[in-house]
Amino acid sequence: MAARGLCSRREADEYIQQGQVIVDGQIVDTLGTKVNPDSSISLAPVARRAQRERVTVLMNKPIGYVSGTPEGKYPAAATLFTPRTRDPADRCALRFSRHHLHGLAPAGRLDIDSQGLLVLTQDGRIARHLIGPESRIEKEYLVRVEGAVDEQMLQRLRHGLVLDGKPLRPARVDRLNADQLRFVLTEGRKRQIRRMCEFIELRVSGLKRVRIGRVLLGNLPEGKWRYLPPGLDF
Repeated sequence: MAARGLCSRREADEYIQQGQVIVDGQIVDTLGTKVNPDSSISLAPVARRAQRERVTVLMNKPIGYVSGTPEGKYPAAATLFTPRTRDPADRCALRFSRHHLHGLAPAGRLDIDSQGLLVLTQDGRIARHLIGPESRIEKEYLVRVEGAVDEQMLQRLRHGLVLDGKPLRPARVDRLNADQLRFVLTEGRKRQIRRMCEFIELRVSGLKRVRIGRVLLGNLPEGKWRYLPPGLDF
């Protein structure tokens, strides 16, 4: 079900246990049931309706907030999801509801000392699409660095580096000016950009994510959020 994009693995378990999965016209409610790879698999209408009601939030995370669980004095970015911090320019017709907080989780991380576009979602399909092992969604960052950068250093950043014993996927890295680079990645290892820069003896002094797939940070104010409009995807 997850591989077909119907839901996440966790959601699949819940739907099966609730008797909301239909395989070749029959309800399946037993975890671990084996089915033919060519079988028709669908969700019951009540499950599809629940999926449509799930929300995804776009937030401009400030420095000093963690993406997920609070760490010491650093609060979670989700604490900024309140009626007061909604972007006044948000044109989505959805009204804020406390129900939208239930199960809302980050789809990808930004470090405490990084800022920019953060996606919080209740929808496991979106989370898998953005951060699943097969995901190739681009994430774009503006990175301010300290140190001289030449073309050879850029080439090393683009391809050939290894983190934690595993090669990094090729990246797009361009110099925008004397102290600012643009990174476009299709993966999200822990503190990846900062560690990449350390390999070539550059220090990152500022990092901002400005795009995920087709969704731009744009003019979303720092510390504010808006709903992902229905019909818009990454």
